[in-house]
Amino acid sequence: MDLRILLTGGSGRLGREIVKLNPNVIAPSHNKLDITDRHKVQEILNIVQPEAVIHLAAYTNVAQAERDRDQCWKVNVEGTRNLVECSTDNTYFAYISSACVFRGDKGNYTENDIPSPENFYGLTKLIGEIVVQQSRHKRWLIARTNFVERAPWKYPKAFCDRFGTYLYADEVAERLLELVRKGTTGLIHVCGSERISMYELAKRLKPDVQPWTLEEYYRENPDAARLTRDMTLKTVRTDIS
Repeated sequence: MDLRILLTGGSGRLGREIVKLNPNVIAPSHNKLDITDRHKVQEILNIVQPEAVIHLAAYTNVAQAERDRDQCWKVNVEGTRNLVECSTDNTYFAYISSACVFRGDKGNYTENDIPSPENFYGLTKLIGEIVVQQSRHKRWLIARTNFVERAPWKYPKAFCDRFGTYLYADEVAERLLELVRKGTTGLIHVCGSERISMYELAKRLKPDVQPWTLEEYYRENPDAARLTRDMTLKTVRTDIS
């Protein structure tokens, strides 16, 4: 029998893929569930009474986060705290985090590596992790990942010196739902096995994309947030397939 799952962020790239794979998940719109509004959070949880929460909703614009720190904090930290504190103790809680919790100076980060964010967005995602870990919930999952939409690259350029172990959103959705179905707990990196640049990734679906370096980006945008250069992840978890 399917779990009764409440999904936040259902209109995002990953959320849409989860809904495709499991149309039975309950994914309220932002108007119905603003995670920064504690009253609305409690109201939805009382109505749905979920057995599991998959928390995807987040402020994800890394550049804008540096200029709008209050809102980024409100969504990524306070919104997460509202969901954690308003859900019942026995609710399975899955929090989707980011490779940006790491500095990005070495790559191949495992679950045992110490986070050290390069930017404010990464900091808020890390603090969101801590909120989950320190909650009263005994069954929680933190899944760090980096993914892109399975669609042609939207931009004319892509970084040739920014790396990741990327998955497509549909692949992450499938893995995440399987982890939730099995009741997997703890911290896990959900990642691909290949280290590639954003440029290499973009060329797969947009052959005419042009290479760009971080140095060029910083020269053109001197006030820009520092981006995580190497987002490559690997997992040392041996208890999952």
